[in-house]
Amino acid sequence: MKRRDFVKLLNGSLLGSTAVSSGLFAQKAVSKARRGMPSPRIQDIDVIATAPAGLRLTVVRVRTDQDGLYGYGCATFTQRADLVVAAVERYLKPLLVGRPADRIEDTWQLCYGSSYWRNGPVLNNAISGIDTALWDICGRQAGLPVYRLLGGKCREAADCYAHASGAEIEDVVDRARQLMDEGFRHVRVQVGVPGMAGYGSGAGAAAVTKLHEEPVFEPAAYIRRALDLLEACRESLGDKVELLHDVHERIPPTLALQLAKDVERFRLFFLEDPVSPEDIRWFRHLRNHSTTPIAMGELFNSPHEWTPLIAEGLIDFLRVHLSQAGGLTPCRKLAAFSELFGVRTAWHGPGDVSPIGHAANLALDLACHNFGVQEYYRFPERVKEVFDGCPTLENGYLYANESPGWGIEIDEKAAKKYPYGSFEKGERLDYNGGWGVIRRRDGTVIKQ
Repeated sequence: MKRRDFVKLLNGSLLGSTAVSSGLFAQKAVSKARRGMPSPRIQDIDVIATAPAGLRLTVVRVRTDQDGLYGYGCATFTQRADLVVAAVERYLKPLLVGRPADRIEDTWQLCYGSSYWRNGPVLNNAISGIDTALWDICGRQAGLPVYRLLGGKCREAADCYAHASGAEIEDVVDRARQLMDEGFRHVRVQVGVPGMAGYGSGAGAAAVTKLHEEPVFEPAAYIRRALDLLEACRESLGDKVELLHDVHERIPPTLALQLAKDVERFRLFFLEDPVSPEDIRWFRHLRNHSTTPIAMGELFNSPHEWTPLIAEGLIDFLRVHLSQAGGLTPCRKLAAFSELFGVRTAWHGPGDVSPIGHAANLALDLACHNFGVQEYYRFPERVKEVFDGCPTLENGYLYANESPGWGIEIDEKAAKKYPYGSFEKGERLDYNGGWGVIRRRDGTVIKQ
């Protein structure tokens, strides 16, 4: 088309429609206005630290120099929460104030290299708070939810799994059946070991002989109990429900090999964290000796940890905690990398992820083709009091808030009602929110 004809087309002379012509000019004017707008710049960064449900949630707020344009990001690392706050306020804020808010990739790389030593959980979570806040700003500026900025939906909602736990096997089976009645098609089952510290369940009142006064755990006793649980669940619940189980890295690698083989007959959706991050070389043996699907990653901080497991096809589901890995920017790349090798996502989504973090999980769940399943956390009323616009669950599916950005607003007055020190009785206040110690009968510390 010649230039003069193109000009006539824009003027409407070749369209024969005043309405269409007006629409083209309006679109052109908007485009020009957007191109002419200056980039928003980071004016201030602060941290909202709150614990409405007894778990310390860290949210970073990035304000721009454009009136009313700001964003929230998740930087939640409950076990070292106060250190993340300092990392944001004392190190990243001075680095970033005055810089463009719409250069997300550039900002992430800048923050990542800013400490020279990197891939640690404190800095990664601090970076995540900044990163996910910038994505929120981008969505608000565009008037779109973040998943649309990532390419739009691959599915309507995210299929979720919920937790069925109890001190006794019968309690777990009953709870799993209740969750199935609520619409869940995937259920993670955990049962306590009598007298011992089990993960995700009560220990019961039985006495265990030990050489110390702290909680005790014995791998062999746990394995026997877990096998009994899975057998009872499969017999009672049938084949229509997908069963999941979390080892939580508490057993030696050789026992993990045997467990992965023994649970094959129960046809698990996945077996989670059979060994610790320090023992990832054992995944090669797991893959060679068992067909049980394996999930791993919630403790991962670094590409050095997940890259070999994905590239060699040694895991089936990636369980990375988004803020632990540095936020949405690295994790969308991680999801794309995983897709090349047939690994599906199952992002970490417990109570110690803020609703902002859950919204970021969900954006990837919707936009990434290799989604597997999403861990579900039922937001308590006090969390919803602070965070307005949490993702919603219906029939086992999690649906995104369709408002721009994450679609979540924070009530600061409500957040201040639940400061970091506002733990209910029984929470881990003595350890400043960190994990306590669990030992074997002889006193050996157990990894967890």
